[in-house]
Amino acid sequence: MSVPSFRPSLLTDQYELTMVQAALASGAAQRRCVFEVFARRLPEGRRYGVVAGTGRLLEQLSQFRFGDEELADLERRGVVDAPTRRWLADYRFTGDITGYGEGECYLPGSPVMTVEGTFAEAVLLETFVLSVLNHDSAIAAAASRMTTAANGRPCLEMGLRRTHEEAGVAAARAAYIAGFAGSSVLAAGARYGIPTIGTAAHAFTLLHDSEIEAFRAQVASLGVGTTLLVDTYDVTAGVEHAIEAAGPELGAVRLDSGDLLEQAQAVRIQLDKLNATGTKIVVTSDLDEFAIAGLAAAPVDSYGVGTQLVTGSGAPTAGMVYKLVAREGADGRMVPVAKKSVAKASVGGRKWALRRRDAQGVADQELLGLGGRPTGSRPDEYRSLQRTLVSGGEVVDTSTVADARARHELSRAELPVTARKLSRGEAAIPTVMF
Repeated sequence: MSVPSFRPSLLTDQYELTMVQAALASGAAQRRCVFEVFARRLPEGRRYGVVAGTGRLLEQLSQFRFGDEELADLERRGVVDAPTRRWLADYRFTGDITGYGEGECYLPGSPVMTVEGTFAEAVLLETFVLSVLNHDSAIAAAASRMTTAANGRPCLEMGLRRTHEEAGVAAARAAYIAGFAGSSVLAAGARYGIPTIGTAAHAFTLLHDSEIEAFRAQVASLGVGTTLLVDTYDVTAGVEHAIEAAGPELGAVRLDSGDLLEQAQAVRIQLDKLNATGTKIVVTSDLDEFAIAGLAAAPVDSYGVGTQLVTGSGAPTAGMVYKLVAREGADGRMVPVAKKSVAKASVGGRKWALRRRDAQGVADQELLGLGGRPTGSRPDEYRSLQRTLVSGGEVVDTSTVADARARHELSRAELPVTARKLSRGEAAIPTVMF
């Protein structure tokens, strides 16, 4: 039985459409509204978040339509009435979207994305926007902690087999933005130009009659610069076989089990004794930022990270919400609105976000303005964080994955050194309303 292939417009919650139906009936659907995306708090132990997924969201926005198949499905299941289906048939987002640049670090309350349009056209994007940003930002935040812990040593993403296939591609993209050097996922390379990596698994060694035979076959095919997996049987013997097969110019050996700190130290000594002083050591095996930090003193040259990365290393969602903060009043003016719910209160009104920096260029405050932008005593004191992404329904932001990667590097470097701590603590800088 084949499964129908629907557009992104059905990757949403039913209540988005039923709200549109009720608003169309009440006459409120065309009221101008402002929605903001923000996180009330950071996941436990995190000092900052990382905006990721913006580029993917903008790519898919043009496909957020209701064609004949989608409308027929809604009619068959009785989701909305005929007038609403007719409205959906002509749906196009014609509003404006601003937001933090992809790769930018954010704090609790930061308006990472602002969607402005009529209620009906803007509310329809809620689940779509949150599903992309919550996933990708969670992965990017975990990846940023891992690359910080690695302290300049390359981190390699290899988690596709541990998650949904499309989530794996998105995770590879988010990890690259946050500093990972490459990914094992070929689709990530094809779609986003991310460098891809990979050599052989234990199955390749087990396929052959001996380990040395497997290593010789791999070197013959991929060259001496390849990486040989040396822990299928015995690590010490595996290293000997690797150098015997490739010579002292072997690119790297990989360790995937056991006490990685102890093994890396022993393997480094063994490689040096075999004159393979340039052969690098790659470690894998369920690494997270804490395990990476624990290997700081080990002679490890790069880290392969899978499960912990693609699951957000304990924080699989960024916890972002999409809230109405202003709407058009009866007199045509915009009126701030806010929730008063216990533990879920919001602040009404459209926010303008800036990051204040001290004389040394270190960020010390996230400023959210309701009335205007502050004027600093120095020209470089405040940095504007929001940029126009969509204007009049047209995508105008042309940032690339490479741009987002560079932006993250600069944004993270701007935070105080305490932001790099892996221990529990407060957000890197306070958020202040003005």
